[in-house]
Amino acid sequence: MKSSGKWARALSILKEFEEKCGTPSSKLKQVADAMTVEMHAGLVSEGGSKLKMIISYVHNLPTGDEKGLFYALDLGGTNFRVLRVHLGGKESRVVKQEFEEVSIPAHLMTGSSDELFDYIASALAKFVATESDSQHVSPGRQRELGFTFSFPVRQTSISSGTLIKWTKGFSVEDTVGQDVVGELTKAIERAGLDMRVAALVNDTVSTLAGGRYNNPDVAAAVILGTGTNAAYVEHAHAIPKWHSLLPKSGEMVINMEWGNFRSSHLPLTEYDQALDAGSLNPGEQIFEKMISGMYLGEIVRRVLCKMAEEAAIFGDTVPPKLKIPFILRTPHTSAMHHDTSPDLKVVATKLKDILEISNTSLKLRKLIVEVCDIVATRGARLSAAGIVGILKKLGRDTVKDGEKQKSVVALDGRLYEHYTKFRTCMENTLWELLGEEASENIAVEHSMDGSGIGAALLAASHSQYIEVEEP
Repeated sequence: MKSSGKWARALSILKEFEEKCGTPSSKLKQVADAMTVEMHAGLVSEGGSKLKMIISYVHNLPTGDEKGLFYALDLGGTNFRVLRVHLGGKESRVVKQEFEEVSIPAHLMTGSSDELFDYIASALAKFVATESDSQHVSPGRQRELGFTFSFPVRQTSISSGTLIKWTKGFSVEDTVGQDVVGELTKAIERAGLDMRVAALVNDTVSTLAGGRYNNPDVAAAVILGTGTNAAYVEHAHAIPKWHSLLPKSGEMVINMEWGNFRSSHLPLTEYDQALDAGSLNPGEQIFEKMISGMYLGEIVRRVLCKMAEEAAIFGDTVPPKLKIPFILRTPHTSAMHHDTSPDLKVVATKLKDILEISNTSLKLRKLIVEVCDIVATRGARLSAAGIVGILKKLGRDTVKDGEKQKSVVALDGRLYEHYTKFRTCMENTLWELLGEEASENIAVEHSMDGSGIGAALLAASHSQYIEVEEP
């Protein structure tokens, strides 16, 4: 009887976890409403909300008319990319695009600001040197660059912003508090390159720009990857904390920093609380910790750990590897979740390769797949609720009399792209929350590498030469 008692304990841990992670429509609607409320509060005043609602200074989104040769630099982690995009206006759109990926040596991630930016600028200069004869900028013109910089920045104009702090393993102390465009510009000058940074944006804003270029109905962009964030197009007059002149376009892109959203309606469990308490930023990025790729595998690991401790599912001792935080990555749990083999062979292989756990029963492997399913389903449904919150803020979550305004949400990020069950669940939840009628006017589009090309497009739409060309 002993083993059946343990199994019953494992099932009760699973059942309790499933109940605590529950996301019925009614709860998700409360989450969406809370998101809308926080958005309003964040637009009224700095620090007025958990959502930073950062004014991006992007008010000219690409229209498709952009012409010429533009560059982009996408720095968001241990690699950066340089891109060259040749735009041909309405008729020929993107004539040609080329890019190169460069990895940053570890010592530069903790060295001096000059060393880091000199390294980036020299890679940029090398890349510029590969321009073909047909691909030069017009004589007398400076090359223009869009700079996607995915670290916390206090934006001060379309082409300037001070670094608040480094994340993702960088700690170049003398850049903190500096204008990152200033740092890059000085390095570009030292490299002997004639180039101007026309736009500084984060990856969510450039994904929005890339999406808008391909589809004028794009109203928001969401990144679901290692981390998560959202940006959308707001009416400039609906931003009380904006004290300058209203832009001609009447629009302003807002970078929500929605990973920091939190609400009493979020279905938090003891595992989430323990994960948060042991993290580098306790009390922050709660929404991100429930839905993004960095954390889903870790939540699964914590649940399995409790089952191993209290129900001995892996035998009398807890497997040592299972005790290592973040050893189970989301790609691993995704592979287990998608296992369709009759004997769940993939699950067995992952357990053996990553956690050094062998000879598991089929019953146990099924239990593990269920844990993966509960975690992914909650994350997917919450991200759908967040999107509904944005649509609500824009008044696009319902159908006004006879109005047929299309709203498209551009999505990017590895989690969205590669975790099929997550993506399908998120999209289905979106339609469930919006209802049949409103769903007809809403679409979700995958904006492949929106952030790289988006930065080049923003350099084009904020070019210093635009006025010259207009008749």
